[in-house]
Amino acid sequence: MAGPKQTLLEQFAVLGKALSNAHRLDLLELIAQGERSVETLAEAAGLSIANASQHLQVLRRSGLVTSRKLGQQVLYRLSGDDVLSLLAALRQTAERHVAEVGRLVNGYFKEKDKMEPVTRNDLMRRMKEGLVTVLDIRPEQEFAAGHIPGSLNIPLKDLKKRLNALSPETEIVAYCRGPYCVLAYEAVAALRGQGRKALRLEDGFPEWRAAGLPVEKL
Repeated sequence: MAGPKQTLLEQFAVLGKALSNAHRLDLLELIAQGERSVETLAEAAGLSIANASQHLQVLRRSGLVTSRKLGQQVLYRLSGDDVLSLLAALRQTAERHVAEVGRLVNGYFKEKDKMEPVTRNDLMRRMKEGLVTVLDIRPEQEFAAGHIPGSLNIPLKDLKKRLNALSPETEIVAYCRGPYCVLAYEAVAALRGQGRKALRLEDGFPEWRAAGLPVEKL
């Protein structure tokens, strides 16, 4: 019979196993934007509904997400902001110790944006002083579920045709789903290519919300 320590270690291993799949990590990032149905998560992650449902069940059994029924839909949300802290620790450890992660960070991501990102506190200051346009690059549904107050939602696919909505004189700070969400990197690169002054927020909306900063919903 397993002792209490062994039982604990086995449960820790269940959690580790839940995190050992790239699709599940992607689903966690999507769920962190706000409560989502299986169908919308499957579409956003590029998975079949059946496959997404299987991954979500693993995440639910591990305690990383919770679910509830709303009519015929099953909706998922993170079980707590500590899940974001766990993912941040995973990311930071991988950046320090996994060679391929280091190559990607110093290759693709640094090539897209060599400039220092804006911190949450600095963005709050600039917003209060009216010095910045805050640009939410995420899809409309994610923006509606929660966003930084006063931010303008222009999904990346619409950015070129909606450039006129952005003042050419005002600095732009773009954000999306998290620290390595490629949407913000692509948006900042595109804006700078058009001669606009653009920077990234250091992380994304879930981290902003988890820090207890103001949030708006539609």
